[in-house]
Amino acid sequence: MDVLVAGSSGFVGSRLCPELERAGHTVRAMTRRPHSYHGAGQPIRGDVHDRDSLRKAMDGCQAAYYLVHSLDDPKFEQRDADAARTFGEVAAEAGLERIVYLGGLGAEGDDLSPHLRSRRAVERLLGVGGVPVTTLRAGVIIGHGGISWEVTRQLVEHLPAMVTPKWVHVRTQPIALDDVVRYLVGVLDEPETTGRTFEIGGPYALTFADMLRRVADLEGRPLILVPVPLLSPWLSSLWLSLVTDVDARTGRSLIGSMVNETVVHDDSIRELLPFEPLDYDEAVLRALRDRVKARHAA
Repeated sequence: MDVLVAGSSGFVGSRLCPELERAGHTVRAMTRRPHSYHGAGQPIRGDVHDRDSLRKAMDGCQAAYYLVHSLDDPKFEQRDADAARTFGEVAAEAGLERIVYLGGLGAEGDDLSPHLRSRRAVERLLGVGGVPVTTLRAGVIIGHGGISWEVTRQLVEHLPAMVTPKWVHVRTQPIALDDVVRYLVGVLDEPETTGRTFEIGGPYALTFADMLRRVADLEGRPLILVPVPLLSPWLSSLWLSLVTDVDARTGRSLIGSMVNETVVHDDSIRELLPFEPLDYDEAVLRALRDRVKARHAA
């Protein structure tokens, strides 16, 4: 199958493209800078805000992956909505059979953060042209280069003791990057996933405090967490920008999402794609090993 990957050079897309090729698909790696792309697949110029470039990129494809977000933009909700609508409409014009999208967990009845609210809007808008959309909703993805994972790792490695706001006691269901990619590849070859929404996660839920403690234990580092009743998302984001390399705007968007519980309530995807996801500790160890490999390769 000829498949377009929008977001091919990103955290998930760069791991997805080679796995799609291994599964026998022909990959078009969409990027705004094809001459500087060195990953798997055939690089092709495309911009989710440019209809003409999307038409050329999608021509002849049967399916497309949409892995694009703009958290670092102050108007990310509107930009992501506009891009998703454009992508969905051009996909219909190009005759695509399906779109696969990686979204975010979070209960429908919750007061979702702007970040998660935007993810849900993108789900809907990708389908405006009538192309079936398969959505995989995930919480924190554990893998080298992922923003949420990097925040966790850097906090543990930079601070042996830290004051912690209320959001560190909210539960999420972290999932290994390898398993996210495995699901993304798997749904493409499973007709029953077409047009459906699935929740994906690791084998169990953890609070963010649990995740910090597990990383500290695995790295053999001391860690003391001191809870405080008042630490606003704005102050938390400034704190993150001081002790990690995540900028304050992106940190604020991420922290806003951490107030929402992001756990799996429906694991029906495991009936269609049955495998045992990696547990949190193994996911962390793989992320740490990948970081060492990347540093040696640099």
